[in-house]
Amino acid sequence: MAPQLYLITPENPEPEQFPRQLMAVLSGPDIAALLVRRGTLGEEAYADLGERVIQIGQAAGAAVLLEDDAALARRLGADGVHVTSGGTKAIRAAIDLIKPDGIVGVGNIRSRHDAMSFGELDMDYVMFGPLGGPADTAAAELARWWAETFEVPAVHSDPALDTATFGATGAEFVALSDCIWKASDPAAALDAFHKAARERA
Repeated sequence: MAPQLYLITPENPEPEQFPRQLMAVLSGPDIAALLVRRGTLGEEAYADLGERVIQIGQAAGAAVLLEDDAALARRLGADGVHVTSGGTKAIRAAIDLIKPDGIVGVGNIRSRHDAMSFGELDMDYVMFGPLGGPADTAAAELARWWAETFEVPAVHSDPALDTATFGATGAEFVALSDCIWKASDPAAALDAFHKAARERA
């Protein structure tokens, strides 16, 4: 079965240009989930970006998640939250605020022990690999191990992913970030990964 596409926004997108760019990208292949990356944005700037991306992403049929702010996700009508810091305490707090109607995923997982500890907390998915920047060489093996062993869906995130290695871990979702936004034509780059997914189906 081909993995579904999970798109991560750039670290600090240009607020005036990015919404149009995102709409162009989302006019192509279906995206299962869209994570609004926090980057270095302050609270107000991130809330403004989140509100715009939620509208665009949900209109395109994607589940839109905010990073590490369950209260803001609930207030803005996002579909869920992606927890990257704060450990089990932050995850439990997000679950209390978001579930059962919303999605709670967890990332920044560095070991099998962390993955199992977090996976026991009623997660909707676990993500292996960074949201952007240099790839984590251990993430692919962790994603492969998790996908083969557990029922909770795995997301493999490799910012430098190429179509030749797309879906190699067997994870249910593949997260795309820098490999899309740093391309000369992000929409064409996403379409190339969609074609790679169909070939693995």
